[in-house]
Amino acid sequence: MQFIMELWIPILVGGLAVFVMSALVWTVLPHHRKEWRKLPNEEQVADAIRAGNVTPGLYHLPHMNDMKEMGSPEGIAKMNRGPLVYMTVAPTGMPTMGPMMAKSAIASIIIATFVAYVAWHSLPAGSEYLQVFRIVSAVGFMTYCLGSIPESIWFARPWSSFFLQAFDALLYGLVLGGVFGWLWI
Repeated sequence: MQFIMELWIPILVGGLAVFVMSALVWTVLPHHRKEWRKLPNEEQVADAIRAGNVTPGLYHLPHMNDMKEMGSPEGIAKMNRGPLVYMTVAPTGMPTMGPMMAKSAIASIIIATFVAYVAWHSLPAGSEYLQVFRIVSAVGFMTYCLGSIPESIWFARPWSSFFLQAFDALLYGLVLGGVFGWLWI
């Protein structure tokens, strides 16, 4: 825990700087605007979901209980008939931005804390800016980016969406590296 005592300022400033960068990425930069598409029959799909009394959670369609069911003739027919859907259902109503933004800021600070842990064990006190920037930027990029690869492999998230997220992660890593390099002990 000594690393937290020594690096609490870059952790807080870096985490909050990434939070601000994230807000700018999603509100100002144009690259995510066409990532999500509208269903051609949105109202009918929404009506079907409402009629099914679907509660918030993760769903996939067609749902199979196990690999045996998936490999059965009926399961194969369902999969071939399609559609294959991976869906997240959120609670109904307007999202409350305050709590979501607070959680995002906290997540950025937690990520900065883990990145600080790696940097503290990798770099001596008094390291030069560029040395700190390199390590922290790389670990920050990996943290924000690589964990989402399985979504594209296993859950059909388009690879184009992953690459947009990777671009965002690069920005977040660079911001985090810049802050840590500037405020390094």
